[in-house]
Amino acid sequence: MATNRLDLNLLHVFDTIYREGSLTRAAQALHLTQPAVSHSLSRLRDHFNDPLFTRQGNQMVATPLARRFAETMRPGLTQIQSAVNQFHAFDPAHQHKTFALGLRDILESTFLPQLMVNLVAYPEVEVVSQRIARRDMETQLAAGKLDFAVDVLLPVSNQTAHELLRKDRLVVIAGEHYAGLEDGLSLDTYLQARHVLVSSRTEGPGIEDFELSRLGVHRRIALRCQHYYAACRVAETSDLLVTMPETYARMIEQQSKIQVLPLPTDMPPLNVHLYWHKAYEKEPALVWFRKQLHQVAAI
Repeated sequence: MATNRLDLNLLHVFDTIYREGSLTRAAQALHLTQPAVSHSLSRLRDHFNDPLFTRQGNQMVATPLARRFAETMRPGLTQIQSAVNQFHAFDPAHQHKTFALGLRDILESTFLPQLMVNLVAYPEVEVVSQRIARRDMETQLAAGKLDFAVDVLLPVSNQTAHELLRKDRLVVIAGEHYAGLEDGLSLDTYLQARHVLVSSRTEGPGIEDFELSRLGVHRRIALRCQHYYAACRVAETSDLLVTMPETYARMIEQQSKIQVLPLPTDMPPLNVHLYWHKAYEKEPALVWFRKQLHQVAAI
């Protein structure tokens, strides 16, 4: 390995190639030409006397040395970037900024419409919403690929900060002409009915089933599907019931022939949390965007 000093700008290029896994995407993220990124990579290779990245199909795969270096270097680089960013104010009206937000499908429906209304005054601000597997959330936040994630309460390390963003409750959806609900939905009626369970998993109980099991009762699942909207369309035209978060249920109620009913038994609220990596929490742009998310959650 060369012992001469290494330009800190090259470390930023290295980190971006490592995160993006592509010279083209790295160039786009860095706002540089691809030849400029290739030249920087060549200098890095000379410095370390190692290829650092090898092409496998469309991906640039890190060598063992590059992986070790990334793990060692990234915390220090993050601290430097955070320290520098603290001295620069963010002007959302004039500065272009893309925010990466991790949302599951139901949260996209409840957060994005109002968020984009609030951001109309900031045409330079762009939002990228993406669904990230929960097991990858912390890694994506730490790597800077994700600025924030919104999800239920999850176990996280002490490097990931989180706070309560919104409380929701579970309600029951029934078709507009569902019979026998003139006096409300009783627990017996609920348990005797057929239900739609919404889950991305192919098996296992839902949140409501865990709570029902505490009471020593269970419900009948007639359909398992992936999305609440589809489940509500089924309930609208059948005798199946859907148990789901109220915020999204009220949105669907406005455009469907359904009725929203209270659950016939008490269940804990659904706590929706906002997650971010502590290394970036003082960056002015992220502080500003975090406030925007709280404003949306309060509506």
